[in-house]
Amino acid sequence: MKRDMTLALAALALVLALATPQAAQARCMTDDGVEAFFQGDGPELPATCCQKDICGIPCPVDHPKPDASFGIGIGCVVAFFCACGIAGAFYIGGKAENFFVAGKSLPLFVVVMTLASQSIDSNALLGNADLSYKFHFWDGAVLPIGLGLSLIINGVFLAHHMNNENVLTLPDVYGKRYGVLAEIAASLCTCVSFTCLLAGNIVGMSVILAYIFDITEVSACFLAGIICLVYTACGGMVSVAYTDVIQSAIGMTGCLACAYWLMNNADKMSAPPSIGMPKPDINATAGFYMYPNDEVATMYDAVPCEHDAAAKCYNQQKWCPADGSSCRADNGAYPIGDQRIFSDQMTNPYALTPFPNAIFWDWATIFILGFGNLAALDFQARCMSAKTPLAARVGCLLGGLLTFFVGIPFSYLGAITRFYYGPDSPYAEFEADSCSKILDLPQCGMWKPDPKAFIKLLTTVPPGFIGGWGLLGIVAASMSTSDGAILALGTVFSHNIMRHVPKLMGMKAELVTDKNLLLVARLATIPFAFAAILVAAFYQSSAPAGATGYLLIVAFDVVLAGCVVPLFACFYVDKPSPNAGLLSIVGGTLMRVVLEFTLSKDGFLLLPFGKDEFLDYGTPTQDLYPGWFDVPSGDKWDSATCKQSRFSDFTGVDSLASPLFSLLIFVVVHYAERALGRPLFTVFPALMTPYTKTSPDDVDNEDRSVASAGDISVKSTTRLVVTK
Repeated sequence: MKRDMTLALAALALVLALATPQAAQARCMTDDGVEAFFQGDGPELPATCCQKDICGIPCPVDHPKPDASFGIGIGCVVAFFCACGIAGAFYIGGKAENFFVAGKSLPLFVVVMTLASQSIDSNALLGNADLSYKFHFWDGAVLPIGLGLSLIINGVFLAHHMNNENVLTLPDVYGKRYGVLAEIAASLCTCVSFTCLLAGNIVGMSVILAYIFDITEVSACFLAGIICLVYTACGGMVSVAYTDVIQSAIGMTGCLACAYWLMNNADKMSAPPSIGMPKPDINATAGFYMYPNDEVATMYDAVPCEHDAAAKCYNQQKWCPADGSSCRADNGAYPIGDQRIFSDQMTNPYALTPFPNAIFWDWATIFILGFGNLAALDFQARCMSAKTPLAARVGCLLGGLLTFFVGIPFSYLGAITRFYYGPDSPYAEFEADSCSKILDLPQCGMWKPDPKAFIKLLTTVPPGFIGGWGLLGIVAASMSTSDGAILALGTVFSHNIMRHVPKLMGMKAELVTDKNLLLVARLATIPFAFAAILVAAFYQSSAPAGATGYLLIVAFDVVLAGCVVPLFACFYVDKPSPNAGLLSIVGGTLMRVVLEFTLSKDGFLLLPFGKDEFLDYGTPTQDLYPGWFDVPSGDKWDSATCKQSRFSDFTGVDSLASPLFSLLIFVVVHYAERALGRPLFTVFPALMTPYTKTSPDDVDNEDRSVASAGDISVKSTTRLVVTK
């Protein structure tokens, strides 16, 4: 996410400054004086890295390549998924209803699995684990919590209504209540939303493909997108629904097996207190590192410090003896240790001290996903595809619970990943040109998490079969949501936008008819898939935004702003006003756009709370030691020299304010018109008249009466009937 790598929990990473300046090989520091000191006058040294040249921290160790068997297994399973999806083309028989909503034939079991597979995507799994690793437990857990909550809310309030509507797409519902303009406005919002959702899942799948097959992430984005496009365009909802069941069976079980194996068998559930580091003098008794309290000092058999007899220091003779037989040391990143979970992280902004806590954004994320997903094309398409309203409702409730059961355990894996790939690990990487007062670090203050750490964990720590099963689970989850998004985009664009273009332009000819609707829907999937691929290629896993989680939230932030309020009104307001519906969509969306560019946003998703935890890293101006080093007091830095700016990001305020503004508009306009007994205004009456659009395949060969709306005559082939 946009909070950047600077806020990760383990950023306490130490500064093992060298006893004497060395000649660094490249410029590492912004301050000329500090850079000149570390360049030194000594002999030219072999090229290393800034964190070693400046701070004495060993350069990150190269990670071993994954075994070829991972690639073989993933390739075979992906090919199997594609074959199952393409086989669905033989079932749809050229009928649009079969393509769009699987002929309303899905039984409860399939509905549960396909809804859960849409919810449990690469964001709820890989994005969740990544965010929990980079920051902490709740920063990742809010994703599956929000997604599961949305299914439960949908099951309680909307699913049965959606199934009873007998329509092909979610925007059809807006057209039935508010008219063509509202239908098109909702279609445009949902298309933007699902392009972002598709891009996020392509990123999730591409990260794994790129690492396993050793290709670039851009190439992997194209590969992942094209794979999902091919079998979705062939078989439509039939391919999507039944491959979802297969993908769920493999994916969910694999993810659960991997998560619970790691939770029960990993060396550590979280990083223990740091042991510290020695001094360059091999004959020294006490090392550099001063322990924070007696409990940790006792744990590591500490000895009195050389320069501060009251403090306890690293036992150099025990942990790093002069004979060089062994040397146990780390970077001092966790003075009192890490934790799997901080119980007050969602109630206390200072729960993660000395690090900032994105408490407001975490709550906003739950709200965005919980309510924004109610306008999700894929969720509602599956409710429409269910055999009965009860199956749709129960499917949502069980799918939500299944999302919690599978997704939340992945949040616990963040602390495990930090133990193996965090700031005290051999793979740790730091930004040398960074300082922090609260961390007492004059240089190397910022830890830079590895964007592929969780995937590396799965290919090395658990047994190969378990790790591979977990990777397959994430790939399956990504594919199951990607294909649903592609199908939804093609369906809505052809059925809810292109069908109305001739009417908007005053043309009599129809671009999309019942006969070519299926073809147009299939062709429409192509540009949307490639648009999402391009977005995914831009927001790669190493992007500061943290694409796998960030794009998911953006996707449903878009529709939450303007589409959710009028959707509820469709079913819970008697004869909702078309003007109110259209204005609430447009007004909420415009409010979201305006606030995006007017609120203070620095990209870190942190409100400006007043304490030092909420200060960004500064630029070093001193070449001295941190305060917790056992050196003469004159050699320790003055933390006041580290100038840090305060975080100031009100992201989330706009996400909550926009749907409230949409609600205000709807209530004012609807009840004002009811009080007056007439519309407040009449513009384009033919496009603001509610109408009913039935499925093209519902009609046999019998003639339908022609409905007239204003000055627009609608032929029977469009299956439009004006709602009086």
